[in-house]
Amino acid sequence: METLSLDCLGDEIAELSAHLDAATARLLELIREFDAREGWNTGFRSCAAWLSWRVGLDLGAARERVRVARALGTLPRLAQALARGELSYAKVRALTRVATPETEERLLAVGRAGTADHVERIVRGWRRVDRKAEAAEAAQRHASRALHVYQDEDGMVILRGRLAPEVGAVLVQALAAAREALYQQARGKDAVASPADVSAETPPMAQQQADALALLAETALHHGIDPGAPGERYQVVVHVDAPALADPDQPGQSLLEDGAHVSAETSRRLACDASRVVMQHGLDGRVVEVAARTRTIPPALRRALHHRDRGCRFPGCGVRFGQGHHIRHWAQGGPTTLSNLAVLCRRHHRAVHEEGYQLDRRPDGELSFRRPDGRLLPEVPPPPAVPSDPVKVVRGRHDAEGLVLHARTTTPGWLGERLDVGWAIDVLHPSATRVLHGSQGKRH
Repeated sequence: METLSLDCLGDEIAELSAHLDAATARLLELIREFDAREGWNTGFRSCAAWLSWRVGLDLGAARERVRVARALGTLPRLAQALARGELSYAKVRALTRVATPETEERLLAVGRAGTADHVERIVRGWRRVDRKAEAAEAAQRHASRALHVYQDEDGMVILRGRLAPEVGAVLVQALAAAREALYQQARGKDAVASPADVSAETPPMAQQQADALALLAETALHHGIDPGAPGERYQVVVHVDAPALADPDQPGQSLLEDGAHVSAETSRRLACDASRVVMQHGLDGRVVEVAARTRTIPPALRRALHHRDRGCRFPGCGVRFGQGHHIRHWAQGGPTTLSNLAVLCRRHHRAVHEEGYQLDRRPDGELSFRRPDGRLLPEVPPPPAVPSDPVKVVRGRHDAEGLVLHARTTTPGWLGERLDVGWAIDVLHPSATRVLHGSQGKRH
């Protein structure tokens, strides 16, 4: 009698697990649609961040749910097997790490035939083959890198080479920056020089690239090879009139160094946590006084701010590195004090300034965020209403969908034999034999 009751208990556990897996398939389908329609883009940086805030998932688990949901959008057989309760979420999660539309069917067979442990071991073996193939390709590319520099008969120096993709990307960006700097300077000189001084024609792109490379070489030799701290490599200069900075509705210019217009609210965001130089102009527009450059947030206060906030304070974010935000802007008389500052990441700093989100500090010292429509954005959202018997609701929904789930739905076809991972990968992976064994031929 006791054995029978334990068997029934085990069957109920297995059946309910199948129902939960089928319900998980529906959950992943909803997440995929929500992600595709960017329903999370209401101040959150990603669907995973929204899930972490709204559902209470650990951020890592939330990212995994989104990853699996996206993967199942291109893997209909695995999605259907999960929806029918035939494969557990654990198996599907593992299989989606390596499955493609071309290999989905054979990996589905692995999921049905083996246990969750078997599936994990097959997937690990599969990924090893993928990594070896990828590493072999990367090593071949790395070995083919080269830069040939030689002098032609007329004395010109000729360059020819191959660079790794990431190195090439750095070079292209550096050349673009140097080219822009050179020809912005040239255009500035054209405005004050006579036609005899500077040619009005811009050289062809190939010549601009040559000039840019020369500037890069000269700069490296002049300043040394050390690239410096990341924060010192780039600087954005904004010219903004004081009235426009204090109140975005007031008239006044707000321009980047090259003359491009930016909104007054963008200037306010950039001025929240930046050094500033105050210049006074005469009636004719000429500068009559320039004050010393000052930091908006002194270093000691910045250390205290980051120690207190430990990252972005926007609900559901928590990115470790951020910018100091003046809750009441200093241009409006807000003090640069710890109580008037909060750390926001770049994404959420923009949300508060340019996208209409509101931030205030309550009398108890806690921060209060509101959406653009004025609704409160709580740090922890209220829990959803849960029926008194949620299992009954899930069973009823599956019955209505015609799903027949029982204690044997997820039972694998494994008969107890030892798993030979190497042989399984040889059989399953399209390139396993070539990568693992080279010219040795297939293992028997």
